[in-house]
Amino acid sequence: MRGNTKLSNLWELWCKSIGQKAYTDKNKADRVAMIRSVWVMLHVATCLFIILNAIATHGLSLIGL
Repeated sequence: MRGNTKLSNLWELWCKSIGQKAYTDKNKADRVAMIRSVWVMLHVATCLFIILNAIATHGLSLIGL
């Protein structure tokens, strides 16, 4: 993620938010950050599907609509 300064800063901020740096080597650290990012997205998608299933099973009254 080199090049665009804003994108680099955003990537650095995201990497810090998902955990401490795994390696001092930037390429290895970026790979670990990508794996962690996929893991976070998987958790978000799983939660979304659980919520959608609960709404489908119990109706919209489950969320107060």
